[in-house]
Amino acid sequence: MLDPRRPFTRPDALAAGFTPKQLRGSKFRRIFHGVYVDAKVPDHPLIRAKGALLVHPSSAMVSHHTAALVYELPLRRDVVEHVTVVKPADRSARAGITCHVGPTDSARLVDGVRVPSPADLFSQLASVLSLVDLVVVGDAMVRRKLTSPEALVEHAMAAMGRHRVLARRAAALVRERVDSPMETRLRVLLVLAGLPEPEVNLSLRDSQGRELRRLDLSYPLVKLAVEYDGRHHIERKSQWSQDLERREELDEEGWRILVVTSDGIYRQPERTVLRVWRALRDRGFAGVPARPGDEWRGHFAS
Repeated sequence: MLDPRRPFTRPDALAAGFTPKQLRGSKFRRIFHGVYVDAKVPDHPLIRAKGALLVHPSSAMVSHHTAALVYELPLRRDVVEHVTVVKPADRSARAGITCHVGPTDSARLVDGVRVPSPADLFSQLASVLSLVDLVVVGDAMVRRKLTSPEALVEHAMAAMGRHRVLARRAAALVRERVDSPMETRLRVLLVLAGLPEPEVNLSLRDSQGRELRRLDLSYPLVKLAVEYDGRHHIERKSQWSQDLERREELDEEGWRILVVTSDGIYRQPERTVLRVWRALRDRGFAGVPARPGDEWRGHFAS
């Protein structure tokens, strides 16, 4: 029996007794040509992914941006849904769907949708994402325990194709325990500027081993912390007060805290690089370059 709360095709609807006029009415919403769902069902990546697969063979899988959203990774929706099929003849030309041809043996089910393995998805996304965005996705994959930095590196090293260099570079920058995309962007900015790589989410503990606080990015040898401060800290007064108290405690212990906002990443990345570079030199961190490098300029707007 047809369940209109799940995507269905026009032939299935007609076989279930619905009329063409009903399909054109307000009761149903067209997802793609010949693919519908009950109009009351909210638009969602899973609904679009399931709808896209309905018009392809069972060997097909969603891929690229579409698969990333099924995995709930931090990536904006593309203007089209992406499907990968085994052979060119399996393609279905539909507005709103882009078809790729490639192997689908690594496919697995996530919420009932066939998607590539995380490592294969990472390599796919290297063809459509920038270096920084790809590292953001990789960090999120590792955070959610979908894969590991080592597995991404190994897979990228074995990958073929035009985008393998980007996949390898991004995989080498993926780290564990990263809490947010903005922390990833901040860390990658510093690394691409040639600065020593900061430690991620350092836990400061008391003599009994209890965690007192965690630092987004830090250089513990010289007690320098670099913290991303998002809008939610300002909007939530209780969180803001707790952060201020936490920073005062760190000050008393000899730590210096550099706070970076979104402007310091998107609008003034050079200022952020120089702030951290000067602080590292002031604190006597070994191995700080005589001046920051310029590679970051190709990846962050100045």
